[in-house]
Amino acid sequence: MSRSEAILERLHALHPVAIDLSLGRLQALLGKLGHPEQRLPPVIHVAGTNGKGSTCAFLRAIGEAAGQRVHVFTSPHLVRFHERIRLAGRLVEEAALGAALEEVEAVNAGAAITVFEVITAVALLLFSRVPADLLVLEVGLGGRFDATNVVDRPVATAITSISMDHMEFLGDRLERIAFEKAGIIKPGVPCATGAQDPVALGVLERVAAEMGAPLLARGDAWRIAPRAGGLRYEDAAGAIDLPPPGLLGAHQADNAGIAVAVLRAWGPGWLTDAAIAEGVARAEWPGRMQRLTGRLAGMLPDGWELWLDGGHNAGGGVAIAEQARAWGDRPLHLLVGMKGTKVVEDFLRPLLPLADSLWAVAEPGQHLATPVERIIAASGGLARPGPTVEAALAALPRGGGPARVLVCGSLYLAGEVLKLDGSP
Repeated sequence: MSRSEAILERLHALHPVAIDLSLGRLQALLGKLGHPEQRLPPVIHVAGTNGKGSTCAFLRAIGEAAGQRVHVFTSPHLVRFHERIRLAGRLVEEAALGAALEEVEAVNAGAAITVFEVITAVALLLFSRVPADLLVLEVGLGGRFDATNVVDRPVATAITSISMDHMEFLGDRLERIAFEKAGIIKPGVPCATGAQDPVALGVLERVAAEMGAPLLARGDAWRIAPRAGGLRYEDAAGAIDLPPPGLLGAHQADNAGIAVAVLRAWGPGWLTDAAIAEGVARAEWPGRMQRLTGRLAGMLPDGWELWLDGGHNAGGGVAIAEQARAWGDRPLHLLVGMKGTKVVEDFLRPLLPLADSLWAVAEPGQHLATPVERIIAASGGLARPGPTVEAALAALPRGGGPARVLVCGSLYLAGEVLKLDGSP
């Protein structure tokens, strides 16, 4: 066990509350640390239900294409905790992470606090000490009371697609969830948003108006659409012809557009059309429509493809279904494993008509995995028990020529699959 892993395990034992949305505890801790949240490079704060991580990936890629040093904070990680914190373009090193964890733990001195709040404090402390030109800060859950919202003066904010998720914390109505996401909107600070349900968009418009914050909504302030060889983005500053996004899926055009809109609203001097185009093309984000080529892929016949996506809620199911229809050239086998708190039926509904076979899986190391039997029941009995990814891959029908296999339903499952496959 590494130094950082030992500290995180100790913190989990001391502070077992998994999620407790509040800002007071973290603000008190940051005060004891000398307020690192007030000594950060320019911050773009990103909230939403689906697409947050992908939008962050586009923002990072565009900044780096322009030669900028970019900090990034995301969650959860897939394989190693270090994935959550990127310092000026590089994943945080073990020595720096361990030292910062020890420092924050010592300063906290046993006070009540959640692990995510400690992690956020560690990230902000590291970000305040390493020079950079931009910090891309992803909300963990919600927005209004998420730990990342202690950063009270970003240069811009972005809110990606909003749908039903985390209802046990954010409420069971879309209006309520949208209100929590809108909590990152700050007075006078531009906020870019993409395609939204009219109910969610109405909430964002109301909160932005109350805050005096320009709301840059797709279809109003900016547009993006397919063109021959890529995409065309347009806003009041002009049009840009873009290459195909580095991330697969029709929904990624929306996330790329949000990233471009929010950067142009901020307007740093280093932002160029060439950097935007290069960044959109080279963005990478593991576990999001990622093709696997390692050990698990080697279990399949020649010509078959193995894909992985961490989509896990109703909106994620719709996005995966759109890509499945876009493929349409060969049989599709779905391996689905989910977290126990998710509504399995909502995720499966758009996917069931598109699957040539459906397999319910749960990996031994998968965090809070939904039992295989629950997934089978949610599918109306259509799914077969894997019960693991490897077992399902071995059991897939081999007749009929090359097929495509997609493992989906959970970022936690995605992490386990990446470990099994040996992918980075």
